[in-house]
Amino acid sequence: MLDEKTLTIVKTHPGFIAAMDQGDLSTPGALRQYGVPDETYQTSEEMHNIIHDMRTRMIISDEFSSKYVLGVILYKDALERTIFSEPMPNYLWDKKGMLPFLKIDQGLAPIRNGVQLMEELTEFDELVEKAKDFPFIGFKYRSLICSANKEGIKQLVKQQFDLAEKVYDLGYLPMLEPDIELHIPDKKQAEIYLKEALNEELSQLDSDVKIMLKLTLPTEADFYHDLLDYPNIVRMLASSSGLRQTEADKKLSENHDMIASFSRALTEGLSYQESDLEFDFHLRQTLHAIFNASNT
Repeated sequence: MLDEKTLTIVKTHPGFIAAMDQGDLSTPGALRQYGVPDETYQTSEEMHNIIHDMRTRMIISDEFSSKYVLGVILYKDALERTIFSEPMPNYLWDKKGMLPFLKIDQGLAPIRNGVQLMEELTEFDELVEKAKDFPFIGFKYRSLICSANKEGIKQLVKQQFDLAEKVYDLGYLPMLEPDIELHIPDKKQAEIYLKEALNEELSQLDSDVKIMLKLTLPTEADFYHDLLDYPNIVRMLASSSGLRQTEADKKLSENHDMIASFSRALTEGLSYQESDLEFDFHLRQTLHAIFNASNT
């Protein structure tokens, strides 16, 4: 769990956060990108078994090193998964020297006022209880902005911060993700409303509460940079939001003091058909590129 030493690592260690938290809805797309067609599996369990194999292949690679990867966000099924007979979060912590985070949201509610809030967290208490048996240092949760609706965005950000205080009080570092749909026509205005709402919540947050903030790469470079003036923000992260890796890296490099927390851009170019030598070569290229963009 969280302590001052871990907070210092999160705040100062070079590297980026690997997002390996695909759920039921996003896993099929991740597997297609990995070269696994939908007809390969018939059940949700089979699907998650295959993506666990993909994640394991990445994690056990010598290229997947704490020199580049600061932490890893895991899906809830990681609580039941092992790597070489060791619980997956423990393997990351003990063998790879990486900080494990747990995704705790249960998906998105229907669109209302231009946003999708988080669904009710009916599994929250159960997940927290299970997480105590593993070396998780933080919880991540996502909601989605679908249009520049000021009131909807304000409501969305409040939901994120209300949960942040609860998570921090439990001894974990909250990773807030008020995501913005990448291709909406009013994205720039949505970013303005989001920043206003973030400023409002941060100005009211107890200075002792620490958070990580994961944001969609902004239209204007360094648009969110001044939020780092708040002592509450330990690290600011960027999601790739479906961008191709090259474009995501380029945009990230233009946003200083922001590090990657990529998912699709992290696994782009990897394929289950590759030999281990080919796989490691592509993984090394990807890790180096994302690390360099994160530490400009």
